[in-house]
Amino acid sequence: MTWMRDDVASAWAGLEPLDAAFALEGEVYRDVPGRRTLKVDIAGRDYFVKLHYGVGWGEIFKNWLQLKRPVVGAENEYEACVGLARAGIPAPLPAAFGASDGNLATRRSFVLCDALAGYTSLEDVTDNWPEQPPSPLTRHQLLYAVAHFARTFHAAGYVHRDFYICHLLLNDVSMAAGRVELAVLDLHRARRFERLPDRWRKRDLAALLFSSLDLGLSQRDWLRFVRIYTGKPLRQVFGEDAGFWRAVLARAEKLYDEGLEKGHVKGVYRS
Repeated sequence: MTWMRDDVASAWAGLEPLDAAFALEGEVYRDVPGRRTLKVDIAGRDYFVKLHYGVGWGEIFKNWLQLKRPVVGAENEYEACVGLARAGIPAPLPAAFGASDGNLATRRSFVLCDALAGYTSLEDVTDNWPEQPPSPLTRHQLLYAVAHFARTFHAAGYVHRDFYICHLLLNDVSMAAGRVELAVLDLHRARRFERLPDRWRKRDLAALLFSSLDLGLSQRDWLRFVRIYTGKPLRQVFGEDAGFWRAVLARAEKLYDEGLEKGHVKGVYRS
């Protein structure tokens, strides 16, 4: 299967799309076994391309044994980006997609998306919060925006599966004007359900909480997030779903303690 938007089709006229995609060179943002992400320039325009080289049967069998659906290529990300655009949720817009024939383990695929220009990762925006706390207004604005974005994302049936603040981007122009607008990226493991199971919501929310534990947010901030995310009074939330939110916190703290052992978190939360 191959699809190209008109601008890419024009730039790649006469070329085989898979070959053209895998021949692209640019700034490497991620390079892991079986997958590379690059920022590239095509005809004077910036894009990000994610190249999948095949995961191998070992990875596929491991996922099946763990009762997980393996991610074997770029289809997930392409479908998620298309679906989110239809739902009006900001995410990279796909410009081209392609997948080779052959078995799942060795199939090559790619997705090319427009670069999200003028956005900054929330991880970078909040990196100095422990040393230089933001104004209450900024903290409340970002908290509201993240809770509302997570609610909208999940209400549309999507689960990210890597829902950390580094994958939420802040629109710099809107922030300078006093508005908070967010986008999401790195959707290669995203899935959509007609009705999102609670276990997947829990994992996403735990990842989001885990990645913000070092920011110095208070219990009141956390409760405000829960109220905005659910759209319900806290008395009702904790009367009906207290177990769910305790599980979110427990999983987030487990992730944090594992990160602390590996040196992946700052340790502010446990200090």
